[in-house]
Amino acid sequence: MAFVALCCSAAKVDTIALNTKLVPDAPVNAIVITPTTGQEAYPTVYLLNGYSGCHNDWYNIIQPRLAELSDLYGMVMVMPDGRDSWYWDSPAVPEMKMESFITTELVPYIDANYPTIPQAAKRAITGLSMGGQGGLWLAMRHPDMFGTGGSTSGGVDIRPFPKNWKMAKWLGPEAENQKVWDEHAVINLVPTVKPGAPNIIFDCGVDDFFYEVNVNLHNALLDAKIPHDFISRPGNHSREYWRNSILYQLLYFNEIFNR
Repeated sequence: MAFVALCCSAAKVDTIALNTKLVPDAPVNAIVITPTTGQEAYPTVYLLNGYSGCHNDWYNIIQPRLAELSDLYGMVMVMPDGRDSWYWDSPAVPEMKMESFITTELVPYIDANYPTIPQAAKRAITGLSMGGQGGLWLAMRHPDMFGTGGSTSGGVDIRPFPKNWKMAKWLGPEAENQKVWDEHAVINLVPTVKPGAPNIIFDCGVDDFFYEVNVNLHNALLDAKIPHDFISRPGNHSREYWRNSILYQLLYFNEIFNR
């Protein structure tokens, strides 16, 4: 069965290493999947890993069908190592500038070296957990780069979790840095978002510890009259949930790209 699965997809899978001065302990690794369906150029989907994960997670652990799906939909897929950064430019650790790395170095490198369509309308970003926060954080802050943003089981409001997942390392202790924490919560970006810029999709399982903050984000977007897709389904914070949820998001991205 494994042999058949490999033969069914001709997508090309690379592991790259990018030198940078914006992130400690360079180079930063990333997996890039390129369809080989004969098109000159393709839209791009960036998939961000969660806390304690790495660039291998999406492809090797969570959804082993990504190469097949890359060919099916005709999408370049890019999976950088998030380095537990929460995809911020850290105000407390100046050498950690993951947001700047992705927007000023990674995306331009991918567009220069792979057959992408270098337009925001043909570029999406999403992720799981920490990476779900990162997907919406980057898309909402850079709609000129990412026309579509997504999240699955995302930490879209970090403030209920002040002692978890290295966030205090990057932002400073919450009790002494409340303004910084407020500014780095995705839910507080809603007033800056314009309808359709970016397109937004996010989901969360009802048994997930992030479920309440995702419902709160959904309600905030409704109040602001920002169109979005929010999916609530049975499930918890698990690989099994993400393996399924990314299938729906890729379908959504494909519909957006083909408008």
